Amino acid sequence: MKKNLIAFAALLLLGIFNALMAQPAPTCYRITLTDKQNNPYSVNNPSAYLSERAIAKRVRFNIPITEQDLPVNPQYIQQIQQQDAAIRVLCTSKWSNTVTIYCPDSLKLSQIQQLSFVSDILPVANYPLDILQGANAVPEVTEYPVVSNPMRDSIVPYDYGYAYDQIVIHNGHLLHNLGFRGDSMLIVVFDAGWDGVDTSSYFRPLFENGQIWGTRDLIPWSDNVFNGHYHGTLVTSTMSMLQESAMVGTAPHANYYFIRSEEPNMEELIEEDFWAQAAEIADSLGADVINSSLGYSQFADFPQCDYTYASTDGVTSIASRAATTLGQKGVVVCVSAGNDGNNEWYHISRPADAFDILTVGAVDFFGQAARFSSRGPSYDGRVKPDIASVGVSTVCIWPGDFLGTADGTSLAGPVAAGLCACLWQALPNATSTELMQIIRESGSCYQNPNDSLGYGIPDFYAAYANHVAVDEYVQRPVEVFPNPCTYFLKMANPDGKVTQVEIYTENGVLVKSFTPKADYIIQMDVQDLPVGFYVGKSYQNGTPTQYFKFVKN
Repeated sequence: MKKNLIAFAALLLLGIFNALMAQPAPTCYRITLTDKQNNPYSVNNPSAYLSERAIAKRVRFNIPITEQDLPVNPQYIQQIQQQDAAIRVLCTSKWSNTVTIYCPDSLKLSQIQQLSFVSDILPVANYPLDILQGANAVPEVTEYPVVSNPMRDSIVPYDYGYAYDQIVIHNGHLLHNLGFRGDSMLIVVFDAGWDGVDTSSYFRPLFENGQIWGTRDLIPWSDNVFNGHYHGTLVTSTMSMLQESAMVGTAPHANYYFIRSEEPNMEELIEEDFWAQAAEIADSLGADVINSSLGYSQFADFPQCDYTYASTDGVTSIASRAATTLGQKGVVVCVSAGNDGNNEWYHISRPADAFDILTVGAVDFFGQAARFSSRGPSYDGRVKPDIASVGVSTVCIWPGDFLGTADGTSLAGPVAAGLCACLWQALPNATSTELMQIIRESGSCYQNPNDSLGYGIPDFYAAYANHVAVDEYVQRPVEVFPNPCTYFLKMANPDGKVTQVEIYTENGVLVKSFTPKADYIIQMDVQDLPVGFYVGKSYQNGTPTQYFKFVKN
């Protein structure tokens, strides 16, 4: 044993010397521990590390509380810190039994390695000292009071405004019309920051209604998730908005919790450690759904980590392992596939490669795969992405109360995540893994999955209808929008079965005929029609099926 330790120290010092010659030496390390023996925490007292909501979920779905759920042994953490006064604990992972530290003196690593409970030490970042000096040692946590929400009894259909396309492609509006709008569900969002959410008029109702349950900032030099980056603002708005005639999100009645796990100005391996910690926090809160529009492939600021496509096997990454565990502990996990479809990397990122999660790719409003959307499969050959949602010109809220659009699987993920919450509200007896499979099975290409869309674009209403008695599912009317219209009339076609559309004047004169593609949204040019009232007729395979009316401005 002693000989092996000396050899490790020599190799470690040689490796650090070589790293110093080529690039900045690591200053942050992930320490893997051997056990959780003599841990002051116990599986018999889970309230010490799990919320009442989380414990209730474990009981509800018969998910056992095991040693894996116990926090890292605090005595081990203390002994690591005692090796040098400059050592700072940046994060921990109870599921992987790791401690991630800042240790500027690499010579101390050989001492840490000799501790009997230390299994492995892995460099994860080269944070400079000046960033960490003066930073808060304890992550910022803000909890907001939960208040009653008087709007939640209403099931009057929404006016979705500009967001209609991204709802109707999934038949999500039909779930909403039945009253499934995310009530009582908790969605935890991992992201890089929520600039302006605390001051935005669009987001104000979330605070007034008690739908923001809290925030947590894991980045050691940050102390306010509402500053630093706008990405989380865009992401959250696709789910949470309730501004009729402008934008309604996919889960407007859900509750939200924000965790900053991403440092947007650096790309280093340690971000996967923060992601894993965020997953464990979400579990401890009793989250129903998490959305992570974050992904990791290569790390420009930490070239010591030379990951390749082979790393997307679901087990190499600490974040991927955490995502898998989270999905198995009663949480529906939605992770964006990544935006490398046009890049050399091309494939999904991590933790999109995890097991028992929903990896979300991007499509446009017509159901066509976005070129930038990262492709599957996972390195070990599993279907990835799992599903697809709207990630091209997705309507969202920008800082400054600006209603706009954005592209990326970062937007596709939360559009789907919000509807996952609504579906789980509708099917409360399904486990998280069962619900995710139900969603896959509702996909547009479930019988023939591919590397762009996975199992396809989910029909969330069909997912619901297939598991309860809903006779009206096949009789729903044709929906056209906007109505009145000026330039283009759009028709919802989520089944892809409409083969022809005819438009008549109110006197019965045929003025236009369209033979659409099997797109999810049919767009018809009506700008040359005179102002007035019109009647439309839709066909399926040559047979007239339904009629609709609209006004041309």
